[in-house]
Amino acid sequence: MSFSVFTFSVRDRLLGILLGSLAIAVLLWLSMLVYADVDLSFYYDLPPALLDGMGISPESGGVGGIAYGAMYNLMGAMTLAGLAIAIGTAAVAGEEQAGTLGLLLGNPRSRGTVVLSKIAALLTLTALGALVLYGAGRLVPTLVGTSIDGVQVGALVVHLFANALFWGMLAMAIGAWTGQSAVAGGTAGSVMVISWLAASTLPILDGGDAIARIFPWYYFNSSMPEVNGVNAAHLATLLVASLVLGALSLVGVNRRDLRAGGGRVTLFDRLRDNPRTAALADRIGGQARVSSIPVKTATDHQGLTTVVGAVALYMALLMPIFYTFLPEGTSEFFAQLPDSMIAMIGGVDMSTPQGFLQGEVFAITVPIALITLTAVVGARSLAGEEESRTMGLLLASALPRRRIVLDKALAMVALASVGGLMTFLGSAAGVLLAGLDVSILNLAVMCLLVTMLGIVFGAVALAVSAATGQVRWATGVAAIAGLVAYVLQSFLPLSDRYAAWAVISPFHFYLGSDPLTNGMPWGDAAVLVAMAVVLIGVAIPLFDRRDLRG
Repeated sequence: MSFSVFTFSVRDRLLGILLGSLAIAVLLWLSMLVYADVDLSFYYDLPPALLDGMGISPESGGVGGIAYGAMYNLMGAMTLAGLAIAIGTAAVAGEEQAGTLGLLLGNPRSRGTVVLSKIAALLTLTALGALVLYGAGRLVPTLVGTSIDGVQVGALVVHLFANALFWGMLAMAIGAWTGQSAVAGGTAGSVMVISWLAASTLPILDGGDAIARIFPWYYFNSSMPEVNGVNAAHLATLLVASLVLGALSLVGVNRRDLRAGGGRVTLFDRLRDNPRTAALADRIGGQARVSSIPVKTATDHQGLTTVVGAVALYMALLMPIFYTFLPEGTSEFFAQLPDSMIAMIGGVDMSTPQGFLQGEVFAITVPIALITLTAVVGARSLAGEEESRTMGLLLASALPRRRIVLDKALAMVALASVGGLMTFLGSAAGVLLAGLDVSILNLAVMCLLVTMLGIVFGAVALAVSAATGQVRWATGVAAIAGLVAYVLQSFLPLSDRYAAWAVISPFHFYLGSDPLTNGMPWGDAAVLVAMAVVLIGVAIPLFDRRDLRG
């Protein structure tokens, strides 16, 4: 292992891990404050099967048990795993596409040494994030004055660490074999979301628990480590799988010719190279003219857009059909859940087809997918051009800076619209195939609103990108803003004291009026559009006035 590569990699990603972990710590504190004002008497009357599914037992401490279930089992796990995927993606594929891998190998160091150093950095950073979450899990209850007797925070965090490490190693292995950061990050992130959904929903079906075991997320929290302690078999499964992926990373890097950076062939490049389609491609994409900037930006992110669109289409198609296979009595079971618990999954009535689709598709899954897409596009639109030293080529065409910002924003809107369209096509087909009584028009409204939501957080990334020229800062701020916004909308309405503050969250204007049941909330839609326009407008002077890096 090379100590210099290790320390550089840790330093390069340290801020992101700290910010993400501290954000979850703040949200844990907020959720405990809110739950302190909620009557939890219903909690002890819920069926034992439901409590087991949530990873909670009556002995786990009421407020503390629910807060850990919501914040660490879901938000904390997703955040730490997402950060690990980003680190794993950048480890080999990111260095290769940025053209810096040759510098690491030219010192001289073997490929194996570099990969082992990157693995050590991923291991260290993931452990550091888990350590911050453990410290917060111990400190926050003391500050709030909440008992956590019965909650094994240490066991939960150990499982969190192993789960995040697995997803980071998966991204690294894919990047080592393909050299494509978009493929590595997009594939690992998509598989993670599908794995989480499968592990969360399949056990509801008869015999579904056996199928759920093929998904890695099952080995994270199906044993309820916060209640039952560390499950050695599940923990070993994740760690051994991570070790295998590390070995695959070494094999992948050593078996192929590495690229010197850049040089990625896009769809339009292939079309231009084909004599049959060259003329059409030149008309659509342009020939080094201003009009080609949105097209170039869109094709630069075609891989991630394809992955996000496929995930959205798959989940939107699957869930309506899945609803028809729920055991008899499940609707009545959902109907008895209290409003305060339903708020954690989007504030909907899960006993109805509309509520089930909103909770399973539109409350978390599709927003995560679209925010990921728009945050990456928004961050890389300006800061990515600077970091790859291609911004000078755009400015050399005598383009005003504001035109570049607007063209990049146009590409982001177009890509978000593709994700929204794929969601609509999947959900409409699923509803028709399943024969559910769900309005196709309201489905279109829901998909339009979630597209607007994604554009808002993409505009956040664009503004931070314009202000800092740092891709990591832009994507990190957008991701944390999305996480905080979701939690504010989900938990603040539970408390009479804090309910009015939910309006500061964009999610309030997305889900607050239950659009899948009630149709288009024109006022809320106008607010989302205004947020995006203001943020893009802010990006223009920020980019205009800053000295760009060469």
